[in-house]
Amino acid sequence: MSITVNGLDELKKLAGSDLGTSEWIEVTQDRINTFADATGDHQWIHVDPARAAEGPFGAPIAHGYLTLSLFIPLFTELLDVQGVTTKVNYGLNKVRFPSPVKVGSRIRLAAKLTDVEDVPGGVQITVDGAIEIEGGAKPAAVLQSLSRFYL
Repeated sequence: MSITVNGLDELKKLAGSDLGTSEWIEVTQDRINTFADATGDHQWIHVDPARAAEGPFGAPIAHGYLTLSLFIPLFTELLDVQGVTTKVNYGLNKVRFPSPVKVGSRIRLAAKLTDVEDVPGGVQITVDGAIEIEGGAKPAAVLQSLSRFYL
């Protein structure tokens, strides 16, 4: 369920709000292979299903940075900021990967908008997020993301 706000004043009113959870998406071997091709990271634990089945996780796992990169499409399901001209990623304060994402797993984002602060020409938001693994005891990633919205 997406929350839609129109403009920076409405966005500021959401500071401290739980944004809910995104829909589940499956992390397929094809997605992992495509990420490996894009980044040049072809480590066997990601792209060699036969060898990975004999490895420490019993299956291929997604790259940590693949999991992290899925934050944006999952986040856009949760918050739609209208009435701005530009939306940019500003960075990350914290990132950890507590649990690997095995091929075929489904993940989703749970997020909270912890802060909205003024910056020249717009605002910067801080979002605490956890990328959850369906049925998993620990999240795949926990992070604090910074984004900026400009008028």
